[in-house]
Amino acid sequence: MQFTLGQDYIFVREFVAFAASVLVKAWKESDDSKGDTEVILGGMAGLHDEIAWFKKEASKWGVELSETVPQKANQVYCRFLESLMSPEVDYTVAITVFWAIEAVYQESFAHCLEPDTNTPPELQEVCQRWGNDGFGQYCHSLKKIANRLLEKASDDLIMGKAGDDVLKKAEVELIRVLEHEVEFWNMSRGTA
Repeated sequence: MQFTLGQDYIFVREFVAFAASVLVKAWKESDDSKGDTEVILGGMAGLHDEIAWFKKEASKWGVELSETVPQKANQVYCRFLESLMSPEVDYTVAITVFWAIEAVYQESFAHCLEPDTNTPPELQEVCQRWGNDGFGQYCHSLKKIANRLLEKASDDLIMGKAGDDVLKKAEVELIRVLEHEVEFWNMSRGTA
């Protein structure tokens, strides 16, 4: 628990910056009537609570977060997030990545709450924190935004407008998220 707590904290701090960049892209590129910025802002409020939770848990477990050295998988994943903060990265690509990261996290912890998973009692609170239905609904809202934008890019492609590049980039970055997630979870389990 102590090892992963510090690594997750480092990642979340980087994820906050990435979320802020997605918020800026939503503000610039989305139709305000769709509510994208409100959904992303809600997630950012959750990230504020998450950082406070990490600090509380670190104190409880005697972990000095400021002394945590990021492991290679964490460094690589954080650099990946940083690469997506550029203004040149399309909002469709960024929100697809944002949704994927949040959804993997939520679904992983939701799985731990299923019957017969033998989740240790000391991890139940952690699983409930990120595997709960409220976080699941938030992830579903992000998925709806990503799907809407991917459908628009697909429609643009059909109509002869730009779109192919955005769809290809979104697919590539989605696969990269999954690769980074596998490496991060392996690091957390000590198998990286």
